[in-house]
Amino acid sequence: MTKRLLILSFAALLMAVAPSAISASEMELAAVEQEEAPVSVSVTGQTVLVAGAQGETLEVVSLTGRQLLTIKIDSPAQRVELNIPRGCYILKVGKVVRKIQVR
Repeated sequence: MTKRLLILSFAALLMAVAPSAISASEMELAAVEQEEAPVSVSVTGQTVLVAGAQGETLEVVSLTGRQLLTIKIDSPAQRVELNIPRGCYILKVGKVVRKIQVR
């Protein structure tokens, strides 16, 4: 039962972050924005390195959908210590979404 609930929660979370219907001109604009400033997110243990996302917000969400952290990215490359319990989480920076595992 718990596993089924987690799967349903994760599916609902993915649907919430999925983009809605976008026109062709908006897709072209989004492609240009991605080419100008590619955002990269890398994780090592409890440390997250976010590059190319100055002015964006890093969100850390649990698989149950609870928002744990919201951090403003102030520099072109910024390290963030998460200090959260072990487990799987979703990181979102702008339009970039990553699933991570903290060990």
